[in-house]
Amino acid sequence: MSTTESIVLDGNSLTRAQLVAVARHGLPVTLAPAGLQRVQRAAEFLADKVSCGEPTYGVTTGFGSNADKLLGAHRLRDELPGGNPHQPEGTLLEELQHNLIITHAVCVGKPFAEDVVRAMLLIRINTLMRGHSGIRVSTLQALTAMLNSGVVPVVPEKGSVGASGDLAPLSHLAIVLLGGGEAFYQGARMSGAEALKRAGLTPIRLSFKEGLALNNGTAQMLATGALALDALEHLLDTADLAAAMTLDAFAGRSGALRPEVHALRPHPGQVETAGRVRGLLDGSTLLDIPYHLVPRFKPWSAEAWSEPDDQALSFDIGWDWVPANQRHGREAFYSRFLPFKGGKKHQPQDAYSLRCMPQVHGAVRDAWAQACRVFDIELNSVTDNPLIFPDNDEASFIEEQVISAGHFHGMPLALAMSYVKAAIPVLASISERRLNKLVDSATNDGLPAFLTGNEDGTDSGFMIVQYTAAALVNDLATRAHPASVYSVPTSANAEDHVSMGANEARHVLEMTEDLGHVLALELYTAAQALDYRQEMLNAARRLASRGGWQALATKIANVPREDQPQYAQFVSELQQLADALAATGDFHAGTQVRDAHAILRRHIDFMHRDRAMDGDVNKVCELVRQRAIQPSP
Repeated sequence: MSTTESIVLDGNSLTRAQLVAVARHGLPVTLAPAGLQRVQRAAEFLADKVSCGEPTYGVTTGFGSNADKLLGAHRLRDELPGGNPHQPEGTLLEELQHNLIITHAVCVGKPFAEDVVRAMLLIRINTLMRGHSGIRVSTLQALTAMLNSGVVPVVPEKGSVGASGDLAPLSHLAIVLLGGGEAFYQGARMSGAEALKRAGLTPIRLSFKEGLALNNGTAQMLATGALALDALEHLLDTADLAAAMTLDAFAGRSGALRPEVHALRPHPGQVETAGRVRGLLDGSTLLDIPYHLVPRFKPWSAEAWSEPDDQALSFDIGWDWVPANQRHGREAFYSRFLPFKGGKKHQPQDAYSLRCMPQVHGAVRDAWAQACRVFDIELNSVTDNPLIFPDNDEASFIEEQVISAGHFHGMPLALAMSYVKAAIPVLASISERRLNKLVDSATNDGLPAFLTGNEDGTDSGFMIVQYTAAALVNDLATRAHPASVYSVPTSANAEDHVSMGANEARHVLEMTEDLGHVLALELYTAAQALDYRQEMLNAARRLASRGGWQALATKIANVPREDQPQYAQFVSELQQLADALAATGDFHAGTQVRDAHAILRRHIDFMHRDRAMDGDVNKVCELVRQRAIQPSP
């Protein structure tokens, strides 16, 4: 953990980037003095009202459906035989707050990752710094010390309905402050009391409304959602990179990326995506090349190449010549392009998964941006209840200064996450469709089936990589149903409409992992396809440069006989093809695509023949997770 810098929390200026720095990189936090003054003012106001005997929700009354129960002067249960051996010390008001935490810490499932819990602690501290919750400065400082010391409460993943906030998971946070529950400390799981002891901290006793201030809010859904948005931001860039590499591997068309095209339908995400992909492809000599220059794959044979420089190639290449009597009605086309059919289909537009990539990626980017807008507001919002306004000096009644409202309701976050949740399978699906096109010889514009030479018929190549991507897309799609549309009332119907935002955000965070896997598989496959495309084109260029039309004639499937009338025309047109190929420079991808391809190749070799691919797949998924492939612009 860094000790040379810290993030100052004032309740008003926390950013998602700072949240990530604290949650994932252990940056410590400090509390702004002005914010602590507000906290102190609210706590003193609340103590004064309690001393005057003012009835206040959650302070001198029960919670939820128990709100109509006013606390008495002493415990009735003490009059029962035997008393209560588990009774905490202190007043009924303190017991109310203590019991709120210990009875609400009832989540189940595996624990959240430590970065999620650290983000939850950070969010809770920041919102309490606004000074509308009634917590004491000392309690807030104890919560901050727990975060900075590395004590990470064990918070099981499931148990929040997203209103009244994330009561159960936040109670798992707070119970450690009281010396209860469990926590992780220095990598070990132990009791909360032991974790505090090892960190040199002391358990605290809660005062007026402090239990409610600690567990009533949207910190779990906000933490998981904010970390999911951070992951998705990177994955959106990765998706653009994967699409760019795939487009280069197809020797595709760039017209659908042009700025004047997107100016006519200027959705922000679409415009940004098109611009990003144009930048990634800048410098490419593969895009928009004439159809006739692109050879198709043919299986390697011993006679395929005669020059020593070409002996290591794992493929052969070929074209078909289009005789004059088959050009009727296509004269205009063949006046522009030479009459040779290689790998590139004679069509002016690419498939939707390539051509509509700005629209699809852009729509997902817009969904992400909308969620970011919502979450950025929530990061510096007060989300507990009731809200305390100690400076409202004109108030005639306490209800005008201690106001019960509904800021704990997570629906703003839940619906934003529903939008993102539906968008994630869309981004994964279009990626899988591009991957599928790359491995299918019917759609990959002249590349080998499953991207392997397979001259002996023994190799599967990248066939099953697409299976895995398909399985992941299906899994993502089946998880995309919005949790926010299904409210299950709680607290004896006192809380009769809830958001389920905690489930929504948790699902999104989990789904980003599988989205990353799909994009990694596309990158893995596109790198193999790009190698084939570049090598096939450059082999054709070298062949034409060395041997002219005679060398190229060995690669034409339907060479006419010398005694046939069309032979002279064939030779003339083949010479034009040879000249066009010889005049080109090196065929290569865009500069940033090349950089990303080089990063992949440092870790994963081109696959000439079948080999165990599990290590490759694990490596490319890890590279995406570590954000190690995205080149610098």
